[in-house]
Amino acid sequence: MAHGTNALPIGRQRGSPASAPGSRRTLGVRPLAAVAAAFTLAQLLLVVPGAGIGFGPGFGLGLGWDETVYVSQVSAQAPPAFFSAPRARGVTLLVAPVTSWSTSTTLLRVHLALLSGVGLYLALRVWRGLFPARVLALAGALFATLWVTLFYGPAAMPNQWVGLGALACAGCLLRARADHRDRAALWGVAAGAALMAWMRPTDAVWIAPPLLALALAGRHVRAALVLVSGLATGVVQWVIEAYTSHGGPLRRLAEGSRIQGGLGRNLAVDDQMRALIGRALCRPCTGPLPNPVITAWWVLLPLLAALGLAVAVRAGRTAPTLLLLVCATTAAVPYLFLIGYAAPRFLQPVYALLAIPVADALFHLVTRPDGRWRPAAAVLTALLLTGHLAGQYVVLDRLVDRTAADRLDWARTAADLRRLGVRPPCLLTGTEAIPVAFYAGCSSAATSGNNANATEADILDTARRVPTAALSPPGGPPPRYARSWTRRPSAGLDLHLAPRPDGGGPG
Repeated sequence: MAHGTNALPIGRQRGSPASAPGSRRTLGVRPLAAVAAAFTLAQLLLVVPGAGIGFGPGFGLGLGWDETVYVSQVSAQAPPAFFSAPRARGVTLLVAPVTSWSTSTTLLRVHLALLSGVGLYLALRVWRGLFPARVLALAGALFATLWVTLFYGPAAMPNQWVGLGALACAGCLLRARADHRDRAALWGVAAGAALMAWMRPTDAVWIAPPLLALALAGRHVRAALVLVSGLATGVVQWVIEAYTSHGGPLRRLAEGSRIQGGLGRNLAVDDQMRALIGRALCRPCTGPLPNPVITAWWVLLPLLAALGLAVAVRAGRTAPTLLLLVCATTAAVPYLFLIGYAAPRFLQPVYALLAIPVADALFHLVTRPDGRWRPAAAVLTALLLTGHLAGQYVVLDRLVDRTAADRLDWARTAADLRRLGVRPPCLLTGTEAIPVAFYAGCSSAATSGNNANATEADILDTARRVPTAALSPPGGPPPRYARSWTRRPSAGLDLHLAPRPDGGGPG
């Protein structure tokens, strides 16, 4: 063997400081750390309200509908909202370190922004040695600058965490497969699989098969068992809750399918394209497709991913790239072909998995085989990426402004309710009762729909004991049981106030 582990690097004199392998490792992680730090900072500047860093378009952004459900499970601000069949407990665990003792939305968003930055860094770091550092840094930048990534980075929502878990799990599995003694890689496989399963078990089930197939194909039974064990930590909890709250796993799956409009053959590709304009939930997803400037990156994504595979074959890293592409494909299937509506966040795991092959393809386009830049191609690519970033920011800016206004209306309605005497303990029903109840500190109830958890008799009985109100659209009819209640206008809603339990009139 010509060179051992203690051999001197070529060109270094004895006694000169050694800069290899440690400093190379440091140089390899610095770009990733810089990307992750920039990602966190961008969230604090553009989305997080009142973080003390800047008063960007997100100032005053409160919690959204789904966020109030997850947060209420471990928050002192309001009683737990109804937890429907499609949801899982991962987000609740993620926010618990803050919401268990503080009701500050700003503190929660800063907490999540910091965690998402760390998560991105760790998910990329496990791929060192499998791809060049510059490719990983660009991949992180591409993923971190999507409006959907920035918007949901500091949000109490699960999809981005599924993507980061999948990315970390795949990278660690490849490392464990290459070195069966790498215990850290096995722990990474378990952690990534557990993160996916706790956040969204149904997504994890779609992403896991290619990972399991790779482990078994390499006869790495230990890695396969670790992967299954990580998934089981989240799936078992989901199954137990299915028996205790939903009548069993099959009934929970059926109820989840019903809530999502019935899973089956549904081409949602065009729905996802319509949602790219910043429609957080596109249901029903109608109207014309957005301007091609907004959707161009989405159309180019599979083409660049395919080019990334060709580049990987030539570079001798076919297996890592192919694993990413296959996992991205299986993750995309239910949201492109089985659900009849769209939400951009559904595809966040796909974007996370495709980021590395796409970054590899972009570097191939702008560099020669000898590593030197292609000036014309580099300039053109830089211009296109700049336009892409500008489009992403415009969509983000408009979305944050719009959602901030909607959530401010919920806060105003909650203030009106308190002024009218509906204070904790209290109950709200009707239109948008779940988020408004969280803002007001009340319980929520529904007699029908996806969040049905009470009967009319239950609501009327509760109204005799605690302040109760039904919400309806302006001028719209209240629920049948609230037709005789006193109507009061509020911010975008009508409030129907039940007679006070003490016998007095409404506030």
